[in-house]
Amino acid sequence: MANLLPRLNSRKMKRQFVVGVIYVLLSVVCYGQKKPNIVIVVADDLGVPLLGCYGSSFYKTPNLDRLAQRGAMFTNAYAAAAVCSPTRAAIMTGKHPARLHLTDFISGNKSTNYPLVQPNWQKYLPTEEITIAEIFKQNGYETAFFGKWNLSKARTPPASLSHNPNHQGFNETFATYKPSKKFPLGKWQTAEEDAHSVDTLTNRAIDFVQRNKDAQFMLVLSHNSIHSPIIEKEASIRKFEHQPDASEDGNNPTVAAMVQRLDNAFGRLYSSIKDLDLLENTVIIFCSDNGASGSYTKQTPYRKGKGWLYEGGIRVPLLIQWNDIKENTIIDSPVVSMDLFPTVLALASIVQPNPLVDGVNLAPILVDNQPLPSRDLYWHYPHYHKGSGMLPASVVRSGDYKLIQWHEPKMLQQSGVYELYNLREDVSESTNLATKLPEKTKELEQYLEKWKSKIGAQQPLINVNYKQ
Repeated sequence: MANLLPRLNSRKMKRQFVVGVIYVLLSVVCYGQKKPNIVIVVADDLGVPLLGCYGSSFYKTPNLDRLAQRGAMFTNAYAAAAVCSPTRAAIMTGKHPARLHLTDFISGNKSTNYPLVQPNWQKYLPTEEITIAEIFKQNGYETAFFGKWNLSKARTPPASLSHNPNHQGFNETFATYKPSKKFPLGKWQTAEEDAHSVDTLTNRAIDFVQRNKDAQFMLVLSHNSIHSPIIEKEASIRKFEHQPDASEDGNNPTVAAMVQRLDNAFGRLYSSIKDLDLLENTVIIFCSDNGASGSYTKQTPYRKGKGWLYEGGIRVPLLIQWNDIKENTIIDSPVVSMDLFPTVLALASIVQPNPLVDGVNLAPILVDNQPLPSRDLYWHYPHYHKGSGMLPASVVRSGDYKLIQWHEPKMLQQSGVYELYNLREDVSESTNLATKLPEKTKELEQYLEKWKSKIGAQQPLINVNYKQ
């Protein structure tokens, strides 16, 4: 592990590292001698309201519902960003997207005629970053990544090859992309087949688990579904079209068919792990990279969807099962994508080599029902998102309060800079309290500015060439 350790230049960093070592040594006693397998399943654009365990009656997810019952379900889980690449980078590194300067999806928005100039953000995950796979590999695990990566210099080969997951600690890799007119081998890709490669990826995951049943393994299964294009088998769609509530606002039969395929595939992977008698010693995590797109389904009761820093864009499902986690555990504490990095390392009794990680270890609350340390959560998106209409903004959630800071009016000295919401009383973010609670607004503004400065967040600039 020595080649992974960064220079510990300050006493504070050294102290944090020593504390981490002590915690892991204690965790060996608390959480068992045998290091568990790790399976992380990441869905694409899957919002909280699309799962049965979170209250949906139209969208059917019996296998994921059982995962929630057999382990922990988080009711205040957040993606690190409202778009895919930053969240995926956060999962891989444990670092906030703003720290990485990887704050938008890789291709981003190349348009320039906006009131503000977007910063020149990091458009791929540098190989110098220490990933979770590198750490597990260094500790004797077999590692695999199957599915959507979206952290290379381009989406597809050949430009993507230099920074694909095989360069980031994964022994076995199979990178896939959202549906196109043709498969890489020239076969036409249609809705009647496995258009989003859900079954293809799951088959590879099951094969990997079976081949490594006698070893320790770390698997990331990263689906392309339910990202657009919204397509599925006609027979599956018809099944949901005939449901009594199919016509209700926000219910999309095609999306429901896609969610059902995703859930069925997860069920097959889960059954395979169980049949191999690996369930008790395997940490299984299910999450999403951001909320669902508002263009094809609503995120009720949350506002907006993918691309937005309102709750609909960043609230995500998070389910975790392991033998040491009690069944039907409900965790209301706010958590975020970066937390998975230190958590799985702690559960596997592996020393975290990099103290500059923004996530916190969730093992104490998962296993021992110990409260998490008090903290605020932050988001930073200095970009213009074409698909959703999202404008540059930063956000802090502190306790029940959430402050949104809009960069355009702030930099151009216009009104409407802040929106303040009490999420406990108003999870749909319908009542802006910024003018009613000026002291709270000012307090959270100070938190936000201090955090942006500390983390080195990139800021947009005024566009002197902007033409209305």
